[in-house]
Amino acid sequence: MKLALYLAVYCAAIWPANLWGAADQLQDILQENTKARQEDKAKELKGREQIEQLKRDQQSSQSQQRLDQINRQKNDAAEAQKPQAAQTQQQLDQLRNDQQIQRLQTDQQLRRIEQDKDPLRQQQQINDLQRQQQIRSLQEQIQRNQMQQDLERLRQK
Repeated sequence: MKLALYLAVYCAAIWPANLWGAADQLQDILQENTKARQEDKAKELKGREQIEQLKRDQQSSQSQQRLDQINRQKNDAAEAQKPQAAQTQQQLDQLRNDQQIQRLQTDQQLRRIEQDKDPLRQQQQINDLQRQQQIRSLQEQIQRNQMQQDLERLRQK
């Protein structure tokens, strides 16, 4: 009976210490589980943020590529129009040269007409020359205006 009493007292003394120890272990395990869940959530959140950042970077890259492509197309179009503009400018310059040559030829014809002794024939030739000049002048003006419009259109593009 002494042994039973001794055992009962021993168990009564050890039991609360075991309970406290078990409670501490349980609390430690719960804290570790909470900490592990928080770390998992933090890793998951960081992974999502990285994915979102990668998506933004990809969209930015695609937008930049589209912008670069548009700029290349615009530059290509401008480069293609430069020869046309140069050609139109050259035609316009040629027209001006032709007009100057025509004026010189007209002056030369007038001098020849002035040398004619018949005043009636002289007046008739002057009238014919004036009509030819008016027609030529109108034709040249139309042609010059068309070229200048073409040149302006090419420069605006």
